Amino acid sequence: MPGINRTHRENLLRALGENTLRCANPISDVSQIPDRRQVVLLIKDLQSLMFPNYFRVSGRHEGEEGDLYTWAYRSLHDLFTKCLPLFQKDCERDADELAMEFLDKLPGIKSLLISDANAIYEGDPAALSCEEVLICYPGFYAISIHRLAHAMYQMQIPLLPRIMSEYAHEKTGIDIHPGASIGRRFCIDHGTGIVIGETARLGDDVKLYQGVTLGAKSFSLDEEGKPVKGVHRHPTIGNDVVIYANAVILGGDTVVGDHCVIGGSVWLTESIPDNTIIYYDGENKIRNKPL
Repeated sequence: MPGINRTHRENLLRALGENTLRCANPISDVSQIPDRRQVVLLIKDLQSLMFPNYFRVSGRHEGEEGDLYTWAYRSLHDLFTKCLPLFQKDCERDADELAMEFLDKLPGIKSLLISDANAIYEGDPAALSCEEVLICYPGFYAISIHRLAHAMYQMQIPLLPRIMSEYAHEKTGIDIHPGASIGRRFCIDHGTGIVIGETARLGDDVKLYQGVTLGAKSFSLDEEGKPVKGVHRHPTIGNDVVIYANAVILGGDTVVGDHCVIGGSVWLTESIPDNTIIYYDGENKIRNKPL
């Protein structure tokens, strides 16, 4: 094997160093970035802390002193410490206080997840028990991570909620932005291919089937022609709404009223009132009628 060409090495490293990202808060060392493996471990610890009989404690804790509470607190503190300075210059928020604040949210998050598990069990004749939902259903797994990530998003913790949501996306094929607001008794059936955007708002008792997209219709642009961030651009879904497979609902001004049914493969960019069913008929024409 030939030896290393030092000139080539120096030229290559120089060229790589000259190509840099445009960052608001440049990162000088990889140690400043949260370790994705630690984020995954945190997810597992929090799931096990809420449902100790259904989520197994990670084997990575073998031989480590402490318990689930201690491990979760340590991970939250360490990850918050790394995440807080990102995109927030001169950040003075206290990681210890934020870790305790998040842990105090867990009983409320568990209550929401219990309502979700019950909704999935009651809405799916193939589910034989709530235990089966907790252990087997990818929809519930994605929801469990979203509820945790959304709580962090509301606390304005940078980056960490996105790492969590992308892990859920990777594991289940369900892509829920941590900013999306979702009510009680949320039910995902099958789930693969579901996309829910950052500013989407879902009421209580919403049920989604595979391939549903709750997305943006268009983006407002600034003077430089770049998308304006932080504006409401995803639809609002009312209470007791069923959205069947591959339906696409777009736009921040689009509101689906309470007690509506959206048929499979429907493309919807306008609001519809309460108690409405939207579907394609046999001639591939969209029909809109009261339930």
